[in-house]
Amino acid sequence: MKTHFSRFLFLLVLLTAFSALAALKPKLKKTALAGGISLGVPEGFTPLPDEGIAAKFPAPRKPLAVFTDRAGRVDLSVAQKETPFGSGDYALLLKIYKASIQNMYTKVTFLTEDIRTINKRDFIVLEFTSELADTRRNSNLAPIRKYQLVQYAIEGKTLTVFTFNAPTEEQARWQPVAQAVMQSISMK
Repeated sequence: MKTHFSRFLFLLVLLTAFSALAALKPKLKKTALAGGISLGVPEGFTPLPDEGIAAKFPAPRKPLAVFTDRAGRVDLSVAQKETPFGSGDYALLLKIYKASIQNMYTKVTFLTEDIRTINKRDFIVLEFTSELADTRRNSNLAPIRKYQLVQYAIEGKTLTVFTFNAPTEEQARWQPVAQAVMQSISMK
């Protein structure tokens, strides 16, 4: 009798552990984009319409795709542009992009700065938290704090940039999701 109860208890603990691990794994929906790019988009994220992209990402070149959460506070974007650099320049580009990020914000804390191979493709990976303070005189606006994970890849003369950003106060929730998204990227 004790043996059956012990086995039952062991199986119950094992089942609970597997359920907990499954709950931790973010749910992503494989999404195909132009140019042979696919990635997992977090469940509940929707494509941002063109007018939303124009308002949130004002730039001469519209991103290839932008997805946002229901509240519009967390974004996943994919952008492309021409580059004179090649895939052999990743070490140099890592330094350039890191310096560029440091110049864009009041304060930056890098969590990851690396070159990684994901799904048989090399990426420059920069993961960081940033703070942008309003330094104008007599301003009392609170600084904007973000958690961001950015990956860069070069194919031919095209640089593709994958960016996931969320408010820093929600980093614990979104960091595993961002990392899962970036691990899901496939470029053919």
